[in-house]
Amino acid sequence: MNKEIEQYNNNQTTVDKKICDLLAETIDTELKEAESKIWHAHPVWFIEGNPIVGYSKQKKGIRLMFWSGADFEEDKLKAGTGKFKDASVCFTSKDQVNLTDLKRWLKKSREIQWDYKNIVKRKGKLERLK
Repeated sequence: MNKEIEQYNNNQTTVDKKICDLLAETIDTELKEAESKIWHAHPVWFIEGNPIVGYSKQKKGIRLMFWSGADFEEDKLKAGTGKFKDASVCFTSKDQVNLTDLKRWLKKSREIQWDYKNIVKRKGKLERLK
């Protein structure tokens, strides 16, 4: 696990740390080609410089977000309310993390991507990569 992400996880409550560790370990295993780092103060994984998946501490729990998740057609992922293609789910305990769902979402995150890397260059316009 990336040392910065490990430190982020270690700074969480015991319950949240268990969720974060499970998410990080699973993402690292399923997206071996992804680069991970702390980005905007939260753990994020990138494929070829494009943000794919990340998580953060929210009031309602640990929020797992997929940048292109709105196009995954998954009922458990709630699409964001803005102009972007993100979707997320929140967890309040490790037991709520369904590994079968998570692995399927991670597979889709590799196959369905919008180009967030170049969003500034394109003046806020998203284009589909895959």
